[in-house]
Amino acid sequence: MTGLIFETLHQEFGAKALGINLSVDLDSRTIQDIQDAMDKYSLLVFPNQEMDDQSQLRLTRSLGSPEENHLRLGRDGVVDYFLDIGNVREGGSVLGNNHKEIKFLSGNNFWHSDSSFREVPTRFSLMCAYEVPAIGGETQFASTRKAYERLSQETKELLEPLLVIHDYVYSRSKVAPVDTNHAASLPPSRQKLVRTNPGTGKKNYYVGSHAKSVVGWEEHIGQELLQDLLEQATRGEYVYTHTWEVGQVVVWDNRCLLHRGLGYDADMFRRKMRQTRVAGSCSTLLEPS
Repeated sequence: MTGLIFETLHQEFGAKALGINLSVDLDSRTIQDIQDAMDKYSLLVFPNQEMDDQSQLRLTRSLGSPEENHLRLGRDGVVDYFLDIGNVREGGSVLGNNHKEIKFLSGNNFWHSDSSFREVPTRFSLMCAYEVPAIGGETQFASTRKAYERLSQETKELLEPLLVIHDYVYSRSKVAPVDTNHAASLPPSRQKLVRTNPGTGKKNYYVGSHAKSVVGWEEHIGQELLQDLLEQATRGEYVYTHTWEVGQVVVWDNRCLLHRGLGYDADMFRRKMRQTRVAGSCSTLLEPS
């Protein structure tokens, strides 16, 4: 047995993980314990970690294949595994509320699953907190696995065969223009509406701000369904609001969790978060039902 201890965060999902140092090489047993805990809790919060980019990327690789930052890759043709979440940039410069990057990042304030618009969407996201605002900047999470369990059998049968178009340009154009090269690199993708965790057999539905339409349905009817499913999953009592602390590492499962950022005053506060992602193993269309 490893020294990991888990304390439940929310009645539906999530745990605080204690008794581990993520900045060192982890043995195979510890990595498996983390993977098993992710299947169980979907969200793990590791407090009091001393991380840097090297240790974060090493941790990411231990959990799977790191996913390229789609923005740098599509816009600039550069392979980079890190995303800056916040207003502090390399060298310490700070972006204010009116900067175009901060406005573009406000798209993260919609409920979404990371990279659901990619043919092979993200499995896990890992976020390290280095500077956090005194007010605002929380992240909210909701489980579409638990939401699926609450559906009637009739509704589950309706959803089971459906495919959904996920489109990055559709969602992000609501807050700011999308770079032409970036848009061209991310054509809309088809995803299963109902996904199955291969380790546990538990099902969830897969929605969020990138979900544009249901294949074969009239657009407005499909959007009504997707919006209804989103609202059912994100009712107040089902949401966990995470208040960030410096030194925290948070890992979440994008296959079955939705998340969104809450706003903060970028003119008043500094926020520095570094995110990496573990890529999925295949298209959702190839996943077992």
